[in-house]
Amino acid sequence: MRYYAYLLAHYRLILKYSGGLLALIGVLNAVPLLVIAFYLDEMLHAPAFLLASVPLFVLGSLLWTHIKQSEEYSLSVQDGYVIVMLSWVFAISASALPFMLVSNLNFTQAWFEATSGWTTTGLSVVDVKNAPKIILFHRSFLQLAGGAGFAIIALSVLSSVGNVGLSMAEGRTDQLAPHVRQSANIVLRMYAGYIVFGVLALKLAGMGWFDAVNHAFAAIATGGFSTHPNSIGHWNNAAIELVIIVLMLIGTTNFFLSYTLLKGKVRAFFRSGEVRIFLVILPLACLLLLFVVTMPLYNMLDIALRVALFEAVSAGTSTGFSLVSYHNWSGFGWLMLVLLMLIGGGSGSTSGGLKYLRVYILYKAIMWEFKRVFMPTHMVNEPAIWQGEKRELLVDKQVRQVAVYLGIYLAAFVLGCGAFMAHGYGFQESVFEYASTLATAGLSVGITQADMPALLLWLQSVTMLLGRLEFFAVIIGVVKLVTDVRRLLFKDGVGV
Repeated sequence: MRYYAYLLAHYRLILKYSGGLLALIGVLNAVPLLVIAFYLDEMLHAPAFLLASVPLFVLGSLLWTHIKQSEEYSLSVQDGYVIVMLSWVFAISASALPFMLVSNLNFTQAWFEATSGWTTTGLSVVDVKNAPKIILFHRSFLQLAGGAGFAIIALSVLSSVGNVGLSMAEGRTDQLAPHVRQSANIVLRMYAGYIVFGVLALKLAGMGWFDAVNHAFAAIATGGFSTHPNSIGHWNNAAIELVIIVLMLIGTTNFFLSYTLLKGKVRAFFRSGEVRIFLVILPLACLLLLFVVTMPLYNMLDIALRVALFEAVSAGTSTGFSLVSYHNWSGFGWLMLVLLMLIGGGSGSTSGGLKYLRVYILYKAIMWEFKRVFMPTHMVNEPAIWQGEKRELLVDKQVRQVAVYLGIYLAAFVLGCGAFMAHGYGFQESVFEYASTLATAGLSVGITQADMPALLLWLQSVTMLLGRLEFFAVIIGVVKLVTDVRRLLFKDGVGV
């Protein structure tokens, strides 16, 4: 039974790579223990983090070391979807343990918090004001690791991992170097450089070391977890706000485009269609918020400008930091933030949302349809888009894929908003909160709390995961796993 043997061989390989990721996740869950070196009174929370890391590390190491790798098979993109999906579920489950054991959250609340961390969303049910420092660091570090993605970390650290299937499954389609592992190493080095810059800049701007580390992690990861209930508004410091804005913009920029800019190819960077549409949408949103929303609310022009700029960038990069409450904002202000969150940030970055590249592709396709009406019948002229130094023809298949994704995205948005409204929340609040969830943005108008209905917390948890992995990875991973397991167990559809 050749196909049966093929499935067995592939799932041995899937288990091996999944084991490597689980071992890495175990190590990542132990990193918050470093906080104890600076705050000795946090020692009593060490067992919770050891429980979240050691068993996962042991299990993962056993799978990685004891399963032989066949030279005949390599990971396909669909195999990558299965590995990524399983790894994220295990990671979230293990990382939820400290929230249960230290912060006394129930399983639903803890799973939600861990999901919000790994998916770099930033919605929270933790009492930040009374949370131990090790829990605050745990939340921020989850966002840092989730922003990089398991695939990038694995491809950079594990030897013999070099298959493109893993990185593509997490939405990393652009390679910075010919070899996928070399590309992953470049991404991690860039990521580490951003973090060092962010921590030092925030410290110089007026934050303490602990706050600077946590907010640099969350800003670069476009996550939005803060160590204070009032987020960045806690400081009321223009210098800190400016640094955070810079970090959010860095985090939302496609790593491929960032690498192009770091190599000094400024023209290629700004020629990219994704960058161009970003530079149109975000400044326009800032101006609209300034003149329509913040200037009528705040008496001083500098405050109005700071709020408009910061909130627009936070929503437009799907980060989720905030300076003010939105309860006194007009409906227009809420609408602008919702639209910015749904669009999200750059493709191949740490941001969520629909992504500016898809918006640009749709714009080019619509403009092309209008132009074709006025062109001679036999004229051949294909539209093209620029990504860094690459000029790519825009083909029908690509437009169709974007249109399908947009349809799924909007359908999920409508259904999610309906679920919130069915639980008694208002239309405006439901639309805002679920847009933030779907786009993994993290801005909130107060609906997301520990005491909200458990069904909605689970809906948000699943939505955040779907938003981070962009639907297809989860859907394809689940369908493939269920189908293949059924075939392996019952030999259903496996011919001789």
